[in-house]
Amino acid sequence: MSINYDHFSSLGIALVVSGPSGTGKTTVCEKLLEQNKNLNFSISCTTRKPREGEVDGEDYYFISVEEFKRRVENSEFLEYAEVHDNYYGTLKTEVTDKVINGEDVLIDIDVQGMRQMRKASSGDSVLEKCTSYVFIAPPSYPELEKRLRNRGTETEDVVSRRMLNARKELKAWNEYQYLIINDEVDKAVNRLQSVITAVSIETSRLTPVADWPYV
Repeated sequence: MSINYDHFSSLGIALVVSGPSGTGKTTVCEKLLEQNKNLNFSISCTTRKPREGEVDGEDYYFISVEEFKRRVENSEFLEYAEVHDNYYGTLKTEVTDKVINGEDVLIDIDVQGMRQMRKASSGDSVLEKCTSYVFIAPPSYPELEKRLRNRGTETEDVVSRRMLNARKELKAWNEYQYLIINDEVDKAVNRLQSVITAVSIETSRLTPVADWPYV
């Protein structure tokens, strides 16, 4: 009798990815999404107005402040924050509905959001089993500053503020399960793909469904 992964059912993966501005996290995540048809990007809710070209339900779920606060009261968010007078948040259903169906979800949030999500997931049998946390870091502080300056879009004050925030966020690297140094984008993407591959075959995630003799 041949034995393969068809003998098992498994939850999808909720992959939480964080990293300071300038680490190349967005580029790494975009390339990873291009390579993985089963990987879905978690769509956040926001109270800000749509920008030109943005589509409700694809870029964000655009909702009112009143609805956002109602959802907060109902504990519907895994994490949320107020940024520049607008609210942003990750709905629990945006993650759990997918992983229960065996789909993988990529959640791009900051360190504060990760800590909120860990707290919200505590005691949840699905989220505790399916969530993995990855921190993406730059190879050095000088390289991070170089990347920020090479954007050509930030003022000196913004660069200084982002560097200060990065120093704070980088101290949280060991609160995550995995650390990826983004020295080269393609290498970082491969490392992140390796995390997905490893997590997908963890025994704690697998449930035998048919003809599995080792019971």
